[in-house]
Amino acid sequence: MATKRKWSAKVDTESTYPEEGLFTKSPATIAKSLASKKVSPKGPGSGMRMLTFYINRAGKNLPAKRKEALQKAKTILSGLIADQKENSAAKHSARSSRSTKKKAAHKTTGRSAKAKIHTAKKAAARRAA
Repeated sequence: MATKRKWSAKVDTESTYPEEGLFTKSPATIAKSLASKKVSPKGPGSGMRMLTFYINRAGKNLPAKRKEALQKAKTILSGLIADQKENSAAKHSARSSRSTKKKAAHKTTGRSAKAKIHTAKKAAARRAA
């Protein structure tokens, strides 16, 4: 009887590929490579999906030590993703607080600084004429 092919055997992608033999290296090397823009242009989340796909695809054929190493690489990669999200949230928060400060300054003065300067220049031009 012929073996049934899995859906994952049909997966074909135009994305980037990790280097040959990457998944046989140390967990830190795997995580670092999969988080790089060269391998995962969309960020470490894409690398995490590649790693998960590899683990699921290799599945029961992986020795216990290799599975353990790949799970450790996933943990490291998860940390990198969390750091990236944290940095992104901090940048967004900083931008929001700056715009809030500008809005607050505008509310207290009633007009923006540009409008005040423009009005002052007009008044000076009228006096000079």
